[in-house]
Amino acid sequence: MSQHHSEKELLAHIKDLENEIKKLKDRKKFGLVWENKPEEVVLACEKQVPIIKEVKNRKLVSDNLPLNNVLIEGDNYHSLSVLNYTHRNKIDVIYIDPPYNTGSSAWVYNNNYIDENDSYRHSKWVSMMKNRLELAKNLLTDNGFIVCAIDHYELFTLGLLMDEIFGESNRIGIVSVVHKSEGRNQEKFFGTSHEYMLFYSKNKQSANFAKIVLSEDIQATFDREDKDGLFRLNNYLRSGGGDHNLRKNKPHFFYPIYVSSDLKNITIGKQKGYEEILPITSTGQERTWKTTKETFLERLNSGQIIAERDQNNKIQVYEKYRESQVIKTHWIDPKYHAIHYGTKVVENILGGKKFDFPKSLYLLIDTLKLTSTKNSTVLDFFAGSGTTGHAVLELNKQDGGKRKFILCTNNENNIAEEVTYERLKRVIKGYKNKKGEKVESLGGNLSYYKTDLVDIEKLQRISDESKIKITYQAGEMIAIRENTLNESDKNDWWQIFENDNKKTAIYFKEDKLKLPELVKILEKEDKPTVLYIFGWGKNEYKNEYSTKNIKVEDIPEPIIEVYKEINRI
Repeated sequence: MSQHHSEKELLAHIKDLENEIKKLKDRKKFGLVWENKPEEVVLACEKQVPIIKEVKNRKLVSDNLPLNNVLIEGDNYHSLSVLNYTHRNKIDVIYIDPPYNTGSSAWVYNNNYIDENDSYRHSKWVSMMKNRLELAKNLLTDNGFIVCAIDHYELFTLGLLMDEIFGESNRIGIVSVVHKSEGRNQEKFFGTSHEYMLFYSKNKQSANFAKIVLSEDIQATFDREDKDGLFRLNNYLRSGGGDHNLRKNKPHFFYPIYVSSDLKNITIGKQKGYEEILPITSTGQERTWKTTKETFLERLNSGQIIAERDQNNKIQVYEKYRESQVIKTHWIDPKYHAIHYGTKVVENILGGKKFDFPKSLYLLIDTLKLTSTKNSTVLDFFAGSGTTGHAVLELNKQDGGKRKFILCTNNENNIAEEVTYERLKRVIKGYKNKKGEKVESLGGNLSYYKTDLVDIEKLQRISDESKIKITYQAGEMIAIRENTLNESDKNDWWQIFENDNKKTAIYFKEDKLKLPELVKILEKEDKPTVLYIFGWGKNEYKNEYSTKNIKVEDIPEPIIEVYKEINRI
């Protein structure tokens, strides 16, 4: 082939490429395109790898259950990086309430506050969210859910971003939540009264909602004879110990209900021979019914209300709930009000206002009822005031579940220490509210960790010295990975963690002089054990030290591989 012919082919090829580029530029685009802004915390992870360290004096234990709930203080990008090693494909539900980027309240990007005057504030917000959502996706189980709260400022942006990361085919739905029914009166046009929750799944085909009834406002047709067997009964006395349930605060929810002696007839009009039932507890506390008289009558007439005698022969009024309900996308229950059941709940626990705009506790409880099972692991990496953790504890108390949570938050303005942790501490241990009344413990436990960074110079080519450094500081990461959060032994050679069912051991040294001694200690107790052994490569010691009860894993190479992957190296 002549040189002239080769040049002619090359020019033709260039021409074809130019035409293809022109077509691509002219093509109508649909999707999310933004000025990608580099984030310092992400770039730094190419030279420093995140690890976590336990703050032992903040461990909370209130029952005999194994330690399983975790609070991580630090930048949530670092926390998510650690969780990509410890919890990949292990999280059942992610709920997040990220900063809303309204322009009226500043948020931090690269250690600077971002406000409405920053011309790149939308790009910075999208970049921040993308970096974290991509890490979060790796954590979900195949049938897991992610739920993201947002308002209208970034609704369209976030929707396109979630479609891009999780796939439009995995979009479950967008729920509008009336969180301030009276609306914001400072608006020029509409008084905003709702915000949104975006529901996505890792794999829509394998994901399923729980069959429950969410709201007191029943969305189903009721059959008085209960032929289909789908009903359960809930006491009509309003549940919970908050001030909003007291007669003095909601007098129109306090009224007599009259029940015939054979329990077949119920009315709110006084009848001869009928027994008067009031929402008063066994201790004499004047509470309220769940609804006003008018709503009670509606439910009574539709066959939702029945009366039964309890074990003490006392008449109780119940409401029929369907076990299965069509869950609608407009959530209007008054218990979702962010002030009454978010702000005031937190103030009552902490004794004053220490956090702006916490979510309604009951909104989170209902979201978790819908998306979790009794054994789910729930993650919130914008944990804020700790509502998600509180909701997990409350829901476990209600249904006997064993859900566990992982919360991640920074400590800006001491939020992790003075709000998130303090709230969880009080609801786990029990506390006195603003009126000095004792509120019972929800039980549960908590382990507290802080993120830290190990200098490694270059993630692309990590030195032997850095590998040893990572190994010595990876103990708590590995303990969380294996769900063995109780440290039982540590010296210069090894570290041991355990729970009721298993042990985890880490052997730090390149020198294997003491390794047989550690193996002998582990074999003494007939308990399944995972033994992590330092090595320069992979599978160096699996055949040599694996036994009936001991499974050998490598360290630190798998950790390094995870960090290389998430940094695209």
